Amino acid sequence: MEELDPKQTPRAAAFELWMKAPMPMVTLFKTLDVTRLARLSRKRGMKFNMLLCWCIGKAASRVEEFHTLPVGERLIRYENLAVNTVVALEDGGIATCDVPFSESLDRFRRDYLTLTARVRETGEPYDLDGDYMVIGTSALPRTEIDGAVNIYAGFYNNPFLVWGRVRKKLLRAALPISFQFHHTQMDGGHAARFLENLQEEIWGLNP
Repeated sequence: MEELDPKQTPRAAAFELWMKAPMPMVTLFKTLDVTRLARLSRKRGMKFNMLLCWCIGKAASRVEEFHTLPVGERLIRYENLAVNTVVALEDGGIATCDVPFSESLDRFRRDYLTLTARVRETGEPYDLDGDYMVIGTSALPRTEIDGAVNIYAGFYNNPFLVWGRVRKKLLRAALPISFQFHHTQMDGGHAARFLENLQEEIWGLNP
């Protein structure tokens, strides 16, 4: 983790424009073709949510801006990425779990299953300390949604994705997804490239 001088980065103008803006967050919406992801989930018995979180990490790792995040009034660069997921608890509540991203699907899957199980058993959130820029996610698989907007006041600056139930039609599966980000961290073009990367990573899965 390293604090940057915003004036010495490509985000200098964005830092001046958006750090004190009353609503610095931007949300993009995109419908993904998740047919391959759904097939791989069924064929190999892997959790759909875990696979999507891994694809999110893969797509984000291809966009340099994901490593930099406004924190308070500072601009911080992180070496590593993690994906946060929401875990349903036995008492009906929820808790969050940070899963370190790995290029290896097998390693990410092991970490995902181990850490979410720990959160489910303890009822306590699992937060990674140290050099991780965390990408938030929230799944609402029981309901079809077109998108969602999260906290919009710069209080929670991390990028955040939300999705609902997969929409199936004939032999295809589609998933509307919303992606929220702080404008200091990236511009719309970076966010759009991330969403394109995400679709490419899903298409690249081998069921």
